[in-house]
Amino acid sequence: MLGGSILSKAQLSGLEVLHPIRTELDLRNKLQIESYFNSHDIDTVIHCAARVGGIAANIENPADFILENLLIDSNLLTIAREKKITRLIYFGSSCMYPRDFPQPLQEIDILGGPLEPTNESYALAKIAAARMVTATAIQDGLAWRVLIPSNLYGPGDNFNPSSSHLVASIINKVLEAKEKGLTEIEIWGDGSARREFTYVGDVAEFVIDELEKVSSWQLMMNIGAGVDFSVKEYYEKVCELINFSAKFNYDTTKPAGMKQKLMNSALAQQFGWNPPTKLGDGLQKTISWKTSVVQNA
Repeated sequence: MLGGSILSKAQLSGLEVLHPIRTELDLRNKLQIESYFNSHDIDTVIHCAARVGGIAANIENPADFILENLLIDSNLLTIAREKKITRLIYFGSSCMYPRDFPQPLQEIDILGGPLEPTNESYALAKIAAARMVTATAIQDGLAWRVLIPSNLYGPGDNFNPSSSHLVASIINKVLEAKEKGLTEIEIWGDGSARREFTYVGDVAEFVIDELEKVSSWQLMMNIGAGVDFSVKEYYEKVCELINFSAKFNYDTTKPAGMKQKLMNSALAQQFGWNPPTKLGDGLQKTISWKTSVVQNA
């Protein structure tokens, strides 16, 4: 989702972009990465690749999430450093922040307390890679920076029920309920957990529009929508947009993650971050993309 959105924006801006898919370049294989860099003239790396998933996937596969992400990141960052890539953007995750910490979360809060257990393995991998990037920037004097987006949503999202994140999962469940004529929808937790979701197109716009100014950025910056909603409110909004009504059944035996996760993006705002897409508009674009994919399948 993120890589595809950035690629589309970059191509519209006339940039020449290499974008190998995983069958062309396995980032778990250091030799493949080295060969790829040797075969191309690369001056900038925008690193969006990761093994990601929702709460269920993280709980079921903690070893895979930490080991695979550490391998991907260490391989790519090591080769990029050896090749003296002068400009690199690494995407962190809001999962890097401590659980039950004062909101909104600031960049200095990372490593300030225990992590959320349901995605601790993924978070540890992302923290380690973020520190690799900032340490390299300091030691080598390179324009390597970390952007920490909130949860993202939009066209190209992962709608696989076993691994999707919250918004994609909600859209899936609500569309399926409407299609099947169901009158009830199950929600994990009590629906009160709050999450900040940012439209992926806004992130892509910022990265490409401000690409020439990366060296002036702070080493690590949050980029979020600046507002959060409860899980229940996300369900209600999706139902409203597709003109559907159902009873919500809350399964409080299922994990719901952190009670709130809202980031302070004031630092990035000093460098042009100002996401314009409102939740309703972004959800409508995402729902339209999802339904068009299904219809064309």
